[in-house]
Amino acid sequence: MKIFFSLLTIVVVGAGIAVGVDLHDASVQAAAAATPAARPPAQVVVTTLAPRKVRLWSEFSGRLHAIDYAEIRPEVSGYITDVKFADGQLVKQGDLLVVIDPRPYQAAVERDQASLTSAQSKVALAKIQIDRYNGLIQTHSVSQDELDNATNTYQVAQADEQNAQAVLTQAKLDLEHAYVTAPISGRVSRAEITVGNLVQTGVSAPILTSIVSQDGIYADFDVDEQTYLQTIRASAHDSAHEQQVPVQLVVQGDAGHVYEGFIESFDNRIDPTSDTIRARARFANTDGALVPGMFVTARLSSAAEQTVLLVPQRAISFDQSKASVLVVDDSNKVGYRQIELGKTVETDRVVNSGLVAGDRVIVDGVQLVRPDDQVATTEMPAEKNVANISPKSANMP
Repeated sequence: MKIFFSLLTIVVVGAGIAVGVDLHDASVQAAAAATPAARPPAQVVVTTLAPRKVRLWSEFSGRLHAIDYAEIRPEVSGYITDVKFADGQLVKQGDLLVVIDPRPYQAAVERDQASLTSAQSKVALAKIQIDRYNGLIQTHSVSQDELDNATNTYQVAQADEQNAQAVLTQAKLDLEHAYVTAPISGRVSRAEITVGNLVQTGVSAPILTSIVSQDGIYADFDVDEQTYLQTIRASAHDSAHEQQVPVQLVVQGDAGHVYEGFIESFDNRIDPTSDTIRARARFANTDGALVPGMFVTARLSSAAEQTVLLVPQRAISFDQSKASVLVVDDSNKVGYRQIELGKTVETDRVVNSGLVAGDRVIVDGVQLVRPDDQVATTEMPAEKNVANISPKSANMP
């Protein structure tokens, strides 16, 4: 019986030892599993900043205006007897547009022509008389008073002739104005007053129609003072250089069609209430698609190329009004840089401060790292320097 209890004790103790060994091994394995392996450096894509020469563009809202615009008003009174154009027709300078009853003016021309002929006859007669008296005065056949009277009659006749000539000229001009012609070439509007209506001259004379020129078009827009000083005045020192500043034009709803033009002029003063200066650009409008009155977006280029640092927009993080990027130093350690941004150029932003040439900025993988992390880097392919880049948007904060 003692032998049985001894054996039983040995079995129980052995089982306890075995269980203790298994529990120790399990705790060692659990501890090993709870200890993470050293994390490998995150893989990021960086771009090394280098100066690039670009034209910087700014966007402004504007309106289109015709280079030449004429409102056609009657210069003589009368009934309209004929309209010689169709609504929207292209006309040339001198083309007949409207006829105002010319008969009264034709009659006036004939009457005044007769008056002139009569005046000319009186001048001729007075000239004969004075020539005769000049001969007779030598023989004392006429007195000096008679010669003086003849001379006066001749001078009065000449004045009457000049007056008759002026009246006839005005009559001919009135007759000419009865046939209303186009003062400029372009596209005519509709006939505002039709056949059979009476029109009067004067300050309240009605508009018969209007014409806008088709040989180009103006875009007028306001440029803020800072842009004017930094991009225009800094490099364009006179109006000749200003007219070399390129401008692009985009019509709302047709952003894919860009019209190319140049500055025509800037105003002579900055408006103190808005801190802007009026600008005018000229465009060829060869297809006639640009119509006066259109609301457009004008993209104004700097007068010369500028050397700037560009950073891809996807590399930039924003915290309220602050912009920042992550950079990698020579030991592949991540650092934080707060930056000041300039204009947008395609998919990049101009960096005004906070970065220098040679800095390596993280472009892809920004979400995977934090400052002071060690990273493995891959260089983004360097983009070719571009001399003239047009923005998708500009003047962004």
